Amino acid sequence: MTLRVLTGITTTGTPHLGNYVGAIRPAIAASRLPASDCFFFLADYHALIKCDDPARIERSRLEIAATWLAAGLDAERVTFYRQSDVPEVTELNWLLTCVTAKGQMNRAHAYKASADANEAAGEETDAGISMGLFCYPILMAADILLFNAHKVPVGRDQIQHIEMARDVAQRFNHLFGQGRELFVLPEAVIEEHVATLPGLDGRKMSKSYDNTIPLFEGGARGLKDAIARIVTDSRLPGEPKDPEGNALVAIYEAFGSPEETAAFRADLLAGLGWGEAKQRLFERVERDIAPMRAHYAELMAHPERIEEALQIGARKARVQASQLLATLREAVGLRSLRAVQTAAPAADAAKPQLAVFKQYREADGRFYFKLTAHDGRVLLQSQGFEQGREAGQWVGKLKQSGAAVLAEAPVQLGTGIDAEEVTAALALLAATE
Repeated sequence: MTLRVLTGITTTGTPHLGNYVGAIRPAIAASRLPASDCFFFLADYHALIKCDDPARIERSRLEIAATWLAAGLDAERVTFYRQSDVPEVTELNWLLTCVTAKGQMNRAHAYKASADANEAAGEETDAGISMGLFCYPILMAADILLFNAHKVPVGRDQIQHIEMARDVAQRFNHLFGQGRELFVLPEAVIEEHVATLPGLDGRKMSKSYDNTIPLFEGGARGLKDAIARIVTDSRLPGEPKDPEGNALVAIYEAFGSPEETAAFRADLLAGLGWGEAKQRLFERVERDIAPMRAHYAELMAHPERIEEALQIGARKARVQASQLLATLREAVGLRSLRAVQTAAPAADAAKPQLAVFKQYREADGRFYFKLTAHDGRVLLQSQGFEQGREAGQWVGKLKQSGAAVLAEAPVQLGTGIDAEEVTAALALLAATE
């Protein structure tokens, strides 16, 4: 089976060396595996939640798309597109919004963090919080479920969003699937060994700390100047330097071969001066970055080439998305009136209309089942169970023994339902087992 992997790329800011080593390079390498079907998208709708500067949004989309293409992303092999070029994303976002509990969104980390910060500052709980931020997990679920991705590489801070996407998918499948799996349940892929580069001050390289080393910005001079600002100790040339926990060594290791890194470490232990060590680090990084930088500059000079690649990706994405949306529209009842049948075929009318047991999991984390008549009325509704197998065991008992175990079953009759109708429905089910 081909494994479908989906990666969203935030379109705010300019990529730095840490982004390349920790995210861009490994994602591109994974996209070249023969059994993978990879979707990469620029999450520009998500960017609007955090940024209200149109010029910055426009520039960031251009720079980030150019960066990924220059770094080796094959736009013909993968599906590379902008979120905003696929209108099916927002349509699915609405369908999912209609089945997502507000209480579930109340528990989303991003919303809770903003609400807690407001309360700590003595502000109204929802001060400055937009519906975009509040509903962010539903849009992320739409991004993922629209293409029925099997795997979604994320950081640990995003695990909750994947879990929410799974919950929303399960609820939608339960409400409208009629035994079909409309959505695949996605799995989060946590990269435990993702390379994390130290920045200029030794802490994790991050725009938040203003300690980044540019990837392409500023050219070779910008890269060299940034490396020259990496903080080191006061040991003089000739004095041994400890390579363990050393920022220069950590960055060198991300680019050099094991043999090159071992030689660099040995030279530091032998007294290599910091200035010469930084020069050697620059030369090694520049060897890999320079060809990509040249490609990046060419793309930035011809943005129409980037646009063409993104439009090709959007067309590929929409072929997949429109097929699923057609199925979902049919499932929820948004159907063509020409498809409505005024009368059931005579052969179908002669068949007994069986009730159906449905098992599902609610937002409270507990497992439930219900017995529904052919016309959708709920005949029986169970209590919640801690384990799914408990619900399954009771369904099995009721199917096999019917009314004989009804009195002891942890269920209640549906609204307006009498016990005789339930007994008859269970008897009919038992006869077909």
